[in-house]
Amino acid sequence: MIKVEKIYLNGAWVRPHGSERAALENPATRVHFASVPLCDETDALAAVEGAAKAFLQWSRTPFAERIERMERMLTVFESMHDEIVKLEAKELGAPVFFSRYAHCQRQFERIRAFIDAAREFKCCERFRASTVLREPIGVVAAITPWNYPIGQIVQKVVPAVLMGNTVVLKPSTNTPLTALLLLQAFEKVGFPAGVVNLLIGRGSELGRILCTHPKVAMVSFTGSTDVGRDIARLASHSVKRLALELGGKSPYIWLKSRDYRAAVPKLVSSIFYNSGQTCTALSRLIVPEEDLADIEALLKEEVAKLKVGDPMDPDTHLGPVASRSQFETVKSYIELGIREGARLVCGGVPEAPQKGYFIAPTVFSDVKNTMRIAREEIFGPVLCVIPYRTVDEAVEIANDSDYGLSAAVYGENREACLEVAARLESGGVYINGAHRDDTAPFGGCKQSGYGREGGREGLLEFTQAKTIYDN
Repeated sequence: MIKVEKIYLNGAWVRPHGSERAALENPATRVHFASVPLCDETDALAAVEGAAKAFLQWSRTPFAERIERMERMLTVFESMHDEIVKLEAKELGAPVFFSRYAHCQRQFERIRAFIDAAREFKCCERFRASTVLREPIGVVAAITPWNYPIGQIVQKVVPAVLMGNTVVLKPSTNTPLTALLLLQAFEKVGFPAGVVNLLIGRGSELGRILCTHPKVAMVSFTGSTDVGRDIARLASHSVKRLALELGGKSPYIWLKSRDYRAAVPKLVSSIFYNSGQTCTALSRLIVPEEDLADIEALLKEEVAKLKVGDPMDPDTHLGPVASRSQFETVKSYIELGIREGARLVCGGVPEAPQKGYFIAPTVFSDVKNTMRIAREEIFGPVLCVIPYRTVDEAVEIANDSDYGLSAAVYGENREACLEVAARLESGGVYINGAHRDDTAPFGGCKQSGYGREGGREGLLEFTQAKTIYDN
């Protein structure tokens, strides 16, 4: 049993003021394997005050020194690779097959990309009769979800700190353990007290304090659209800077092709790996109606290759969903899809969990875009296959969504793919299995939020422009 006793505030590991604790359940075994202390209002206020005090010095620390410290932090964090993978299997249920890269190595690469972008960043730019300075904003509240515990933290904390801000981090109470490792790495390389602070506790309580505190200058949040709305409302009273990366119901258009096998890996990794608990999951597969039967057979064949089971088994592709609550939510959507008249190709309603919260990859076909399973974010390994007759109809279906976080297009003619991509209402579009570019901005439109993460744009997000006019 892992028993965490302290949080990281103002450069020290301290016992929180709050007396409550939370038990962490391994979703693969349903066994409580750890417990963590829960912070209260006193802890939250102390974190903000410490971050505000540290900002006065950290914001004036030379840019080169901030970059050098982050370089050393990355070296320490990389040494924790094996421990990160094991903890993600326990607290999230992420298979080691997937976690070694997606939850670990990829996050090292993201940190490296931010450091490289910072080296090229110009904090001072000359215009015709003025100079524009890019300055840090102040205290940043970073509120992150459970589905990518380290990835979502890296996207916020690293660029914010590089640009001279100080941070109060509140990770999900369900998956806080790898966040503790990151804070240990910051501590080991001697970041000044108060530059990074960690709170563990309920978002409904701590989030309210962080979003309304007058000394918090910016809130960066990743999570559901509903919670994002609440955060925007709370933060609006003091007109804080906001970055919101919210929900998605991402479309994947397959243009008419002779063979669709090359399109499958992108689909499988997106909607099934991490048990579908990915905001950018390509959950709506939009395919030519005339090839529907062949595509269903292909999907059934590929899904049969996926192994669901123990996340510590290197042959496992899908572990459990993250919690009992998530299991019940996904189960209810599968039942809803059947009631709505969608046709099951594979998978189905999971049985009551005996050992863990496992759900088999599930594919619905003959889905109409008006069905709730096609419009609402399920956040599980559930794929909706929607047939189309013309390319214009495919684009119309793709854009007929409240969300606009991510999208993808596959086709044998690259130019045709690019033409379709240009018409999609999405913050990002993947063509023919392309991978995420960490040097490029990431973010959504519509109810998927606003603000950008990654690369130079991700650094800019944590700055404010000051124009000095000088004739």
